[in-house]
Amino acid sequence: MASPVDAKLPVPTSSSAALYGKFALAGALCCSITHGALTPVDVVKTRIQLDPATYNRGMIGGFRQVIAKEGAGALLTGLGPTFAGYFLQGAFKFGGYEFFKKQSVNVLGYETAAEYRTPVYLASSAAAEFFADIALCPLEATRIRLVSEPTYANGLVGGFTKMLKNEGAGAFYAGFGPILFKQIPYTMAKFVVFEKVAEAAFGFWPKNTLSDGMQTTVNLGSGLIAGFAAAIVSQPADTMLSKINKTKGLPGEGTTSRLIKIAKELGIRGSYGGIGARLFMVGTLTAGQFAIFGDLKKVSFQIFPYDAYGWAGLW
Repeated sequence: MASPVDAKLPVPTSSSAALYGKFALAGALCCSITHGALTPVDVVKTRIQLDPATYNRGMIGGFRQVIAKEGAGALLTGLGPTFAGYFLQGAFKFGGYEFFKKQSVNVLGYETAAEYRTPVYLASSAAAEFFADIALCPLEATRIRLVSEPTYANGLVGGFTKMLKNEGAGAFYAGFGPILFKQIPYTMAKFVVFEKVAEAAFGFWPKNTLSDGMQTTVNLGSGLIAGFAAAIVSQPADTMLSKINKTKGLPGEGTTSRLIKIAKELGIRGSYGGIGARLFMVGTLTAGQFAIFGDLKKVSFQIFPYDAYGWAGLW
């Protein structure tokens, strides 16, 4: 297989806001569509994490319990903040990932960046996710509150407003530490595993010999494997995030002390509560994200400028 450097891909010269705006829009759409579509799975997963004694029948049993107790409509609880939060997060995550990869090429030079592309993937995804989490955290806190307390408020605006009024702006970032511990390793695993699997796949089946449909299939398969890896890596922090956003802290109780207490209560086994539902959810949505993102970029960029600084042949 020829190395990325030997491929002599044309390095794009454009660094305009319009270019990264298209990357960001593609990321916003792929994340909001997939996360929104999987809201019912997320509801069940969150219930299992927050109340494992009640929701102890696995993912399918959890669906049945929620429907029997609250009706089918309960499976869409938190759809508003999920869609809005991941629209913002996807824009920063995918747009930022492309931006930071391009900056790595600018700083290191194309050949050096290509040779050390795994560290570039890791650093670019971590930096992008940090900024994405700043945007996501308030909406994720609202979503978890709505899911954990079905009578708390009616939808995104009501829940957001009530939390702000009763608990202050700080309540939206009570879970910022857990969300960083969850999302940054998650995103690093997600992008690196995806890039490596896709690179191996296109080494076996050269991209220029595949139809658009087969390229999308490679995206789906690579994304599914990447999603499984990301879910396993980030599951403990995901459980802690659900727990810390379920209710407000006690008077005088800081975020760090709450996290330590939650970690002790959970233990290793408890921190992986709901892993079955999350593997299904994350694997599915990650596969969908990369398929949608790749297809949107094909439509938007007929000359595929992103191939020059994404060495799996998909970017």
